[in-house]
Amino acid sequence: MDSLSGVGVIDKSAAILEALAEGGPASLASIVEATGLSRPTVHRLAVALESHGLVGRDERGRFRLGVRLAAWGRRAPSLSTTLLEQSAGVLADLRDETGESAQLYVRDGDHRVCVAAAERPAGLRDTVPVGARLPLVAGSGGKVLLAWAEPTEWPAGTDATALRAVRQRGWAASVAEREAGVASVSAPVHGRDGAVIAALSVSGPIDRLGRRPGPRYAPALVRGAARLGR
Repeated sequence: MDSLSGVGVIDKSAAILEALAEGGPASLASIVEATGLSRPTVHRLAVALESHGLVGRDERGRFRLGVRLAAWGRRAPSLSTTLLEQSAGVLADLRDETGESAQLYVRDGDHRVCVAAAERPAGLRDTVPVGARLPLVAGSGGKVLLAWAEPTEWPAGTDATALRAVRQRGWAASVAEREAGVASVSAPVHGRDGAVIAALSVSGPIDRLGRRPGPRYAPALVRGAARLGR
C-alpha cells in the first residue's frame, strides 16, 4: 500500500482490496502472499468484506472485488457518471474494430485506475480488471495522463521530452513497459473544459500489435476518445 492510516483494520482491509484490484481474482494463499498479512487475518477480513458486498467470489471460489464497489464507484464525485455509462459502447466498438482488449483509465495520484474495460472474447489477451491500480510511469495510458498534466504533477524521473512528444502527437504507445510481451496504445479523453479526464487504451500481445503499434491503432483510439469526450 502507498500509505497507512494508523487504523489497523482499515489498512489491512485496504491492502486486501488493492491486491484484488491489481491481481484480479485470487485464492486465500495468493492474497496472503500479496499483502504479507497472516492467513487468519486475511480470511477474517475477506469474509467480512464479502458480507458487505465489497468482496465476492468467482466460479472457482476465488476472492474478487465485489459489485458494491462498482456501484460506489459510479457515485464518486471525481468520475462522471455519464463518462462511465458512455464508455461501455465506445470500449465495445473499439474492441470490435481493433480486435484487442480496450480499457479506460483515470489518474489517482501517482497511479492510474482502470474504471471500465471491454475484453477480447477469445484467444490470447491482455486482461486488466476493472479497479486495477497501475503505475503512471509505465505504459501508454500513464504517458497520456501525465502528458497533459502540469509538469509540477509529474513523478520524479519523468522523461519530459517524451511526454512533450506524446502531447504533440496526440497519442502514446508502449511496448513491454508495464508487462513483458504486452503492447498498448492510448489517447486522451478531454472534458468540456479541455482538460484530460481519462485515457482510452487498447492492449494486447506484442505478437499481434507489433513493435510499432501506434500508427496502426492510434486513429481508432483518437476517434473513440473524441466520441467519448463529446
